[in-house]
Amino acid sequence: MDSTDQALIALLRQNARWSVADLAHKLGVSRGTVTNRMRRLEDDQVIVGYTVRLRPEAEPERIRAWMGVLVEGNQTRQVIASLLGEPGVSALHDTNGRWDLLAELEVRSMGELSQVLERIRLISGIRSTETSIHLSSYR
Repeated sequence: MDSTDQALIALLRQNARWSVADLAHKLGVSRGTVTNRMRRLEDDQVIVGYTVRLRPEAEPERIRAWMGVLVEGNQTRQVIASLLGEPGVSALHDTNGRWDLLAELEVRSMGELSQVLERIRLISGIRSTETSIHLSSYR
């Protein structure tokens, strides 16, 4: 990826609905250049999809939380496989620092969150977890 690809991705992160003409104008390149670069980035799976981001307040019935996960020994692969099979886990990240993994949780109620946490506690290979509930976002 060169600086034009990086600038294109930055613009798409701001607004993935900008037209090719708008993107080309902002980048100072032709529409064909933007189209070709987007196609290549998609083919290379640098860009794997486009989505809508909603403010958390737009979905008040959703509860979001983050869970730090400490894995016992060398059981990371098994724990990852188990967490990816958990419907309450919307994303899973490998991290450094205090926690081995960071799981993003998304549920419809506190009762459902309790059930997800209970199922995760039963996963073999997890030494400990810490969960923080999302309260508000500022950006």
